[in-house]
Amino acid sequence: MISKWLFSGAFVFELGSWGALFQEMPIGAAALLFVSAHGISSALLAAGVWLLLPNRYKYPLPWSPLFIFSLSFFVPVLGAIGVAIAVFPALYMPRTQKEQAWDAIGVPDLPFRPQERSRDLMFQDGGLQDVLRHAPSAQKRVSALFATRRMPSKDSIPILKLALRDPADDVRLLAYSMLDRQESEINHRIQVSLQQLADATGAHKAAVHATLARWYWELAYLGLAQGSVLEHVLKQAREHVNSALAQDAGDDSHLLAARISMEMGDLEGAEQHLLDAQVAGIDLEKLLPFMAEIAFSRGDYTAIAQLLRQLPEDMLTRPPFAALARYWL
Repeated sequence: MISKWLFSGAFVFELGSWGALFQEMPIGAAALLFVSAHGISSALLAAGVWLLLPNRYKYPLPWSPLFIFSLSFFVPVLGAIGVAIAVFPALYMPRTQKEQAWDAIGVPDLPFRPQERSRDLMFQDGGLQDVLRHAPSAQKRVSALFATRRMPSKDSIPILKLALRDPADDVRLLAYSMLDRQESEINHRIQVSLQQLADATGAHKAAVHATLARWYWELAYLGLAQGSVLEHVLKQAREHVNSALAQDAGDDSHLLAARISMEMGDLEGAEQHLLDAQVAGIDLEKLLPFMAEIAFSRGDYTAIAQLLRQLPEDMLTRPPFAALARYWL
């Protein structure tokens, strides 16, 4: 309602300003009257239009109403008509908005725990490694490290090692602390088992030797030990597993001894341990993959296919044997 009165006043003052030019009066007085009436008309028009504008066009003040006033005041007649032609159709006949076919959303943050792992895929850490290699945001790379907390250690440790080369201090320190925590947990278990070994006797002592062999092997298997430390860890694992076997610790110790020997490059010893494990009653399907790995290390590629054919059909359709079967069989 206020806008209508403002527009009406603007129209009346605009007519009055032009009427002053046709009156018989001095030129100076007529010009002053014209400018005054035209200025009041432009101000009323600017105020009325400003009240009708959407909020996003009203601000910032005073530039929005001042722009409308300038168009009307400095372009006599055509300025006011131009403002009316530009504004009123847009206010009273807005363009219909087309239905939006898609919504733009931001890139979601990485989860702090891994998504459910599909059994159809052998590896699922490639995405996190790509984030560590290519993400420009250090916060996203930190989120990638947090996402490894509930992953199996064998999958998470290569990702953490990759983060040790990150240019950001926060990422490197977090990766180092997470690796150090896993290594400290295993070393703590080793220390506890060594204390138990001092007082253990009989079957209990054999079990402690087997436990120590597994924890030393875990350090090597997970890649937490390297160089001379790796050699020391493997030697300790071999000594304890041999002690466990000497005291009849259990059939699975033969398999562990074979894996340790394979890691140390002793293929003959590993093969003998696998044969001993088979004699001890361990299922052949558990031993065949390691036998095939020994054959590959020796370059006996014909034996690999023969060994893999002895695996059950359902095993050959599941990772990681599905890819091996497609290549070798």
